[in-house]
Amino acid sequence: MNLPVYTVADLEREDVFDVPEFDNDDAIDLGLAAVEVIDERGLNLAVRIVLRGDVVFQAKLGTSGPGNDPWLAGKHAVAMRFGEPSLLVRRRHEEAGTPFEELPDVDHDAFKAHGGSIPLRVDGEVVGTITTSGEPDVVDHATSAEAIRRYLSR
Repeated sequence: MNLPVYTVADLEREDVFDVPEFDNDDAIDLGLAAVEVIDERGLNLAVRIVLRGDVVFQAKLGTSGPGNDPWLAGKHAVAMRFGEPSLLVRRRHEEAGTPFEELPDVDHDAFKAHGGSIPLRVDGEVVGTITTSGEPDVVDHATSAEAIRRYLSR
C-alpha cells in the first residue's frame, strides 16, 4: 500500500467542514459515507462521529475493535482542543521540531496527535469530530477527509 504523504501546507489547503446546521441524522449520513469509503478501500477501520459530546455514530469494520477506542478518543480530544485535524496538529509540531508525543505538559493517554480526526463546524463553531482509527494515521486521515468530501458533495 502506498501511504499518502501530507505536509502542513497540504493539510491547510484541505476544505474545512463548516455547515449551517448539523444534527444527529446528518452525523449518521457522514458516518455511512465513511463506512462506504472504508468498504471500497478494504480497510480495517473504526469510525466514530461525536456531536456535542455525544457519540452519535460508531462502526468497527474488518479487524478493528476495542483496542481502537483509546485512539478514537485521543484523536478526537486533539481535534476538539486545537480545532484542527489531528494530523495537522502532529505535522505542525514535527515541523517546529517539538514532536507532540514528547511534550511534557500533555496527558498523552488523553491526547493522541495522530491522523484520523477532523473537526466538524456549524457556523464556525467546532461541534464535534469524525474520527477513524486502525490503519496508518495518514490512511485514517485520508479516509475521514474523503468521507467529508462525499458528504458535502451530496
